[in-house]
Amino acid sequence: MGPSGIPPEGVQALQVLTIVAGAPLVSGVIAHVEGRLQGRRGPRILQPYYDLAKLFCKETVVPEQSSWVFMIGPVVAFGCYLIVPMLIPVLTTYGLPLGYMGDILGGGFILALAGFSVSLAGTETGAPYAQMGGSRAMTFGALIEPTILFVVFVVALITSTDLPYALSATVRSSASEIVRPGHVLVAIAFFLVVLVDTGRIPVETHSGTLEFGMIDEARTLEHSGSPLALLKWGAAMKQLILYTILINVFVAPWGLAASGSLGHVVLAIPALLGKAMLLGLVFAVIDNLFSKLRLFKITEFIAAAFLLAVLAVLVFYAGGG
Repeated sequence: MGPSGIPPEGVQALQVLTIVAGAPLVSGVIAHVEGRLQGRRGPRILQPYYDLAKLFCKETVVPEQSSWVFMIGPVVAFGCYLIVPMLIPVLTTYGLPLGYMGDILGGGFILALAGFSVSLAGTETGAPYAQMGGSRAMTFGALIEPTILFVVFVVALITSTDLPYALSATVRSSASEIVRPGHVLVAIAFFLVVLVDTGRIPVETHSGTLEFGMIDEARTLEHSGSPLALLKWGAAMKQLILYTILINVFVAPWGLAASGSLGHVVLAIPALLGKAMLLGLVFAVIDNLFSKLRLFKITEFIAAAFLLAVLAVLVFYAGGG
């Protein structure tokens, strides 16, 4: 490492800071583009930062029947979102000190713990809409877990390991790797998983105000002040984390720093955010082209993602993977 190099620990901390600081920006760009696509002016790109600052300054109201779980849930979820960027290739092509601490499945468990904490904090208040949102989120989360398992299985078949850095290196090794049928199918399956986990149409209208149609947003209706700020910030971080996994592991793992050079690492930050914004534009277009599915149809949508992941395994064993 030269005099201008960054130690691995510093790069790892920078990965976490990139997710923390860049997540509201990506959300702001997507919301602004959605407004334009709908013929509106749309909110300012930096509006999520202003909203977070306003929420942190507001008073926190705690329901009378709630306990310490209501307050600790958002903190646990936010902490989980801080851990995952240490396990995935956010800025570098090489593993960092904690990069091999967990695989894709381990990262999925941490994200599941975050979702469980948010649902538990919401349902613990006894509020009907929060309980409804938590119940729905856990139900659909349990349905999407088999898809994630098969995605991890395909990754393990392709790379002989389920480490995200290994699959990223395999995809970068040759352009032909991207168009392998098994890889294409599993990438599409994970794309649908991201669609579900980020609360996008056709699964959920994240910007809607109709309580009966809410899933993810309903869990946070009883929160206010700093806990609500952590939940909003955490949701933006979760979105950017899933985008990063889809981009830097499955689809376009380019623009990453191959060394700890200061210039390479710094350039990797706008490269990541730029790719995430482009992917966000795709989701914004999907939001405006499709209608929200009826609740009982969402299981069919998740089943389609699961079948694609299973098909990827079959294609791989049939010689087309």
